[in-house]
Amino acid sequence: MLCITRACLLLLAVFNLTLPAVAMAFNPAAKDVSVRQMLGQKLMLDLRYYCEQAPLNGQCRTPMTKLPPELATLVRDYDIGGVILFAENLHSIEQIVQLNRDLQAAAGSAKLKLPLFISIDQEGGRVARLPRSLATSFAGNMAIGATYAAHGTKFAGEVGKVLADELLPLGINLNFAPTIDVNVNPQNPVINVRAFGENPQQVAELGGAMTAAMQQRGMIAALKHFPGHGDTEVDSHLGLPRVEHSIEQIRQVDLKPFADIIQQHAPGMIMTAHIQYPALDNSTFVSKDGETMLKPATLSRKILHGVLREQLGYNGVIVTDALDMAGIAKFFTHTEAVVQTFAAGADIALMPVKLQHPGELTALAELLNALEAAVNKGEINKAELAASYQRIVALKQQYPLLPAQTSLQEQMQQAQQTLGSAAHRHSELALAKAALTQVKPATAAWPFKPAEAKKLLLIMPDQSKAQALAAALQHYSNKRFVIDSISLQQTDVSRAAAQIAAADLVISGFIAPMQSLADIGGMDDLTGIANIAAAYQRQTLQYEALLPLINTLHKPHVFLSLRAPYDISRYGQYADVVLASYAYNTAEDPTAMGAGNATYEALAQALLGQYPLTGTLPVTVAGYND
Repeated sequence: MLCITRACLLLLAVFNLTLPAVAMAFNPAAKDVSVRQMLGQKLMLDLRYYCEQAPLNGQCRTPMTKLPPELATLVRDYDIGGVILFAENLHSIEQIVQLNRDLQAAAGSAKLKLPLFISIDQEGGRVARLPRSLATSFAGNMAIGATYAAHGTKFAGEVGKVLADELLPLGINLNFAPTIDVNVNPQNPVINVRAFGENPQQVAELGGAMTAAMQQRGMIAALKHFPGHGDTEVDSHLGLPRVEHSIEQIRQVDLKPFADIIQQHAPGMIMTAHIQYPALDNSTFVSKDGETMLKPATLSRKILHGVLREQLGYNGVIVTDALDMAGIAKFFTHTEAVVQTFAAGADIALMPVKLQHPGELTALAELLNALEAAVNKGEINKAELAASYQRIVALKQQYPLLPAQTSLQEQMQQAQQTLGSAAHRHSELALAKAALTQVKPATAAWPFKPAEAKKLLLIMPDQSKAQALAAALQHYSNKRFVIDSISLQQTDVSRAAAQIAAADLVISGFIAPMQSLADIGGMDDLTGIANIAAAYQRQTLQYEALLPLINTLHKPHVFLSLRAPYDISRYGQYADVVLASYAYNTAEDPTAMGAGNATYEALAQALLGQYPLTGTLPVTVAGYND
């Protein structure tokens, strides 16, 4: 991508900003840089939690919201190349701006004086790290896919623009988005609505529009998850998925969005997938437990170098998915994983080592020592290391990694004016409304009018979602409803039959599949996912017990598919009207209007018949559009 945007044209000025303790002149020449410094630039650290003392139970859960001196020292002394921020790091505009300025100041005091990549997973929809009441998070990729028939790439471009405009004033310069996996598997636990859909051409067009919009505004985009995570039934946070596609299917489906966007939009980064693709690489490795297994893409030279570099002609920066995910960490030590992914052709190792209290900080030096030894032994090619370093530096020179505002006060003011602005909230609601899809009945007319009902019963996954929909219905209606609710999290539903019998209309919503680790950014202790699974199972049993009761009592019923629309095949039979929203998230205050609850505002207006529904299913739902 040529440096032609306003943000890019300000690059030289940016590197002369008067951030505290930051001198932005740097020498990028690899010949003047040590092997250890080059390796430091290839690491992207997770600083989500930090405890001043080692926790007694071994698990630190204190969010790192202010940069501790010892972490600043690590960034400085080891010339670290980047960090990733999670929801735990991000509380308020003032706090986020100060944290990121402190991080850049630490990098500016290092010998290389290279600014940091400060990254985030701000995809929109179910994966959004900034508080939804603070920043505009949108309904997500599958919602955008549902608008394609009526609006083309309009919303993909608009979302990319807003995401960039809101992240950059905070000091965040790299967004791990868009997700361009082609979701061809209805059982996919981790991608589903994070994908634009199942049509590779549409995914390529929408992903390309979002990539172009972000990068034209000065935000580095990172396509994910190469070579494709769309046909898996295993979450790579929990295990090692395998895709058994043929070479031809891989080329026509999985790789097509990557190939098209590489050719047309020069994405700054591409993120790898911890997935086995035997048709691309059937070579094996021996895991740390002695098991012989196929290499995952993240550690495969045939895939990263042979397919991505040579076949697709990608010259940008390759970043791994998080190396603490079970798809890697279960089978490799963290040092082995980093050595092998660098040997395979990855430029940046994401979350390579845990640094959550002072007792763990020596792990970074130990990792760098091991990586230096691997270079000296030829396990990591020194010429390739230098070339990788140069790609990183070139990307850092191409984009303004520091905010355009020189002073703290100016940066704060810009961020406060931009985040969650009225114009951005208008776009957020417009997408939610344009995406909303009437799946049943097939004709525009409904068998009843919700606005004529007096007593509504909301059966929702939890109380916050019931509150959000109830508040929106009352806000947008010109008359008052009597609204009762049942949360699928409540243990006592003994009154459910009476509540259903008293209602004029039942509106039920369900979220399928269950929450994945991508939604919450992963977790160190995987016992947590067992708790999530158990709670989801209880909700499912609760919901499936109530559905026949609604029919038995002959109540008009609207079913809201709040995440992946595949659940309509299972639950649509119980309802007179079926709507798909592809999104379910509420803001911190679920009753607020224009402040992060756009999905429920759109649903309320649709239920009240206040706008025509133009969304279309972007995936195949058995029994409805197959």
